Amino acid sequence: MSAPTPTGPIRVVIVDDEPIARRGIKQLLKRHTDVQVAGEARNGREAVRVLNALAPDLVFLDIQMPEMDGFAVLRELELNPLPAIVFVTAHDSFAVRAFETHALDYLVKPVHEARFEDSLARVRERLRSREAAELSRRLSQLLASGDMQGLGSTANDTARGGDSVRSVVVAIGGSDLLVDVSDIEWIEADDYYAAIHVKGRRHLVRESLASLEGRLDRSRFVRAHRSAIVNLAFVRELRSQSHGDSSETSLVLRDGTLVPLSRRRREEVTEAVRRFAGGG
Repeated sequence: MSAPTPTGPIRVVIVDDEPIARRGIKQLLKRHTDVQVAGEARNGREAVRVLNALAPDLVFLDIQMPEMDGFAVLRELELNPLPAIVFVTAHDSFAVRAFETHALDYLVKPVHEARFEDSLARVRERLRSREAAELSRRLSQLLASGDMQGLGSTANDTARGGDSVRSVVVAIGGSDLLVDVSDIEWIEADDYYAAIHVKGRRHLVRESLASLEGRLDRSRFVRAHRSAIVNLAFVRELRSQSHGDSSETSLVLRDGTLVPLSRRRREEVTEAVRRFAGGG
């Protein structure tokens, strides 16, 4: 059985646990009249249900998702043939490069418009050729062989900091500034953006906290709150304040900035601060 070669609209499903990432891809697809967004999924389990039910032509599939990642989603699918796959990831790791031969393409977050347009053009060309059928067959064979499990684990290890970035690009006016990750003091969520605090300045980047967190060294950066990531090197103290029967803990940075520490993350972050201060 060959892979689909649609003559009508290309039916797409978008799978990503980050709402901003799903909205971004939908926005990029809006101008393309030959593409129809048939559905979305917010996590791996939902993705399996949606994909098996809709059997789309093309899936934009996030690799790094909690509990059930993109590789696990593919292993659970009952579709034969598989739809065309474009992997989406925050990591340009060797795991993704290994799968380049089994997917139509891959995109690295944050997804840039020009790169997305190139990818979609490649998708159109290949979906209407015999190459899509061959890619689907090879991906099915890889899933059946069990080799996907090892590469999936490698990608997850990378997300934990095995291949963390050393710099982040921020736009300032008409130019780009390369910020050394070690200079970042903390990062806060700001609507659809993330605000990076470095050397007394605040820079906005169009990327979610979850995406940035996946690219940073987990031994140095910790999520203190759902809306804040902190560089442990800049933590001066942990400060607790009592309010009646409850207490509130904050991280105090070198410049006096107070970053709230959520109750759910308090034990983990406290241990990370102590470990970092003790040199590991």
